[in-house]
Amino acid sequence: MSTNELRTEIRDFLSSRRARITPEEAGLPAYGGNRRVTGLRREEVAMLAGVSVDYYIRMERGSLSGASDSVLDSLAGALKLDDAERDHLFALAHQSPAGPARRKRTTTTTVRPVLQQVLDAVSDAPAWIRNGRHDILAMNDLARALYSPVLDDPRRPANTTRFIYLHPEAARDFFVDYDQITRDAAAMLRLEAGKNPHDKALIELVGELSTQSDLFRTHWASQDVRFHRSGRKRLNHPVVGHLDLDFEAMELPSEPGLQLNIYTAAAGTPTADAIAMLASWVASQERIPTERTS
Repeated sequence: MSTNELRTEIRDFLSSRRARITPEEAGLPAYGGNRRVTGLRREEVAMLAGVSVDYYIRMERGSLSGASDSVLDSLAGALKLDDAERDHLFALAHQSPAGPARRKRTTTTTVRPVLQQVLDAVSDAPAWIRNGRHDILAMNDLARALYSPVLDDPRRPANTTRFIYLHPEAARDFFVDYDQITRDAAAMLRLEAGKNPHDKALIELVGELSTQSDLFRTHWASQDVRFHRSGRKRLNHPVVGHLDLDFEAMELPSEPGLQLNIYTAAAGTPTADAIAMLASWVASQERIPTERTS
């Protein structure tokens, strides 16, 4: 990311966060009924953050050079940033010329064999590993069966965000909460771009999605960022039907930048029964070649 691109990122992020907060939400009196801005004024943010107006204006114009952690913390509090937004603010600051040096990270595109062994040892739940670009790098058999619509795209590695935005009809059929899924995917990708701005493949992916999807351009322009740690995923599977799955996403300390995703369902629920049915279907598909050659 060039210096000008970084300044633009900082400016757009801070101004978009400022615009969404009303004086009332910030605990400030709203004097006068004719405000020219939809959210807080710059001087109001400066006051809440405990910095001078000139200093805040310089930051919002794209310069976080020299901003201390305490200043960034105060700014995050003034703008009511959540954990993901706070991390993004610090990542942008670390890219600034005078910011703390951050080691460049190479985004992994393969996994060690032992990690595939770990996935294969999980027999009762779909489990898979992805990188920060949302490339699917390894899966167990149940995950392959679960995400078969995503894997229909012949490009490898399969990429969930590419599927969501560039195959919208299939993605709408598969993801029940498609609209929310698209917003989350763009927000997670922007968070990764803040952490790893020199990832050439990530830059190319964002460019591809931006040129081919109006919806992606809209969500990307929102400047939203989001973690993907746990929650509920509702799917329409072509074999076993509707699924209400709980997911946990865990960083792998031994492989920085990779994330292990596991989908489960509470025992005795229709989804748990459907996952068991899917596992039986997978087993039957694996037996077919053996039976035919016996």
